[in-house]
Amino acid sequence: MLEVRELHKSFAGFVAVGGVSLDVADRQIVAVIGPNGAGKTTFFNLITGHLRPDSGRVIFAGRDITGAPPHRICRMGMGRSFQRTNIFAKLTVFENIQAALLAHHGRGRNFWSRSEDFYRVETEELLVSIGLQDEARTVAGTLSYGNQKQLELGIALTSDPRLLLLDEPTAGMSATETHDALRLLERIAGERGLTLLFTEHDMEVVFAIAEKIAVLHQGRLLAQGTPGEMRADPEVRRVYLGATT
Repeated sequence: MLEVRELHKSFAGFVAVGGVSLDVADRQIVAVIGPNGAGKTTFFNLITGHLRPDSGRVIFAGRDITGAPPHRICRMGMGRSFQRTNIFAKLTVFENIQAALLAHHGRGRNFWSRSEDFYRVETEELLVSIGLQDEARTVAGTLSYGNQKQLELGIALTSDPRLLLLDEPTAGMSATETHDALRLLERIAGERGLTLLFTEHDMEVVFAIAEKIAVLHQGRLLAQGTPGEMRADPEVRRVYLGATT
């Protein structure tokens, strides 16, 4: 599904990502972990077109997308969520999903039709899928943080992605919200046949759902493998996992 080959990115001489390569198989759940400043978000930005790499290649579903703009990559079937919630805070939950569907289907600039008449069934079905059907009329900015992250996931799903990148999907959540988010992600991935690539600091989250883990350190790939292999790797334990293992 995704092939990353020798990605490099520097900022004013600082190497943020230095030659990282990673393969993600179809329908695989892969975690990218590492200390703060390891280059995880920059790595995601290079994959999704928010940054252009200095060198290296990104191949998505057999197509070279290196340096392509984010909107084009999204239309190819790659979705993305961010560390901070990215929702329309003053719109209702229903309107957030409906607006995202309108944009994805190219109706965002149709000034001669009533937008509220479009994609109502699809919006309702997606709200049921992410568990927010009871909050449809709620103003999004008043939702709990966990529910806002659910809504952001729903917005990402409106583009019907094959690959979904999640940047710290449980950051800032309570233990209960984290548990619910994990179950939701696993269910959505299974139902839709999604491939997931995510960054995360919570090791309980990582080892609960990841099938493969890649460890970044100072912009470089330290190790990659199964959760069991990463738990046992002495260099990974020294640099990152430490006592949490």
